[in-house]
Amino acid sequence: MCRHTPPCPTAAAPDRDAALPIAHHPEQGWSLLCNQVLIFDDTGELLPDGTVIAPNRPLATPVGSGA
Repeated sequence: MCRHTPPCPTAAAPDRDAALPIAHHPEQGWSLLCNQVLIFDDTGELLPDGTVIAPNRPLATPVGSGA
């Protein structure tokens, strides 16, 4: 996988999104990281073993809600 130093976090690591992108396709909404994780613009992920990580988008606060 990584041929640079320091090596990227593995796909199983909690900080897996910190890996370097090796392919970036903004027109299609995805990037491939050095650890073979596919990340999508909606914050979803596809791990090399086929595990799907659901999007983790922040909840919107309605305007004028007083929050």
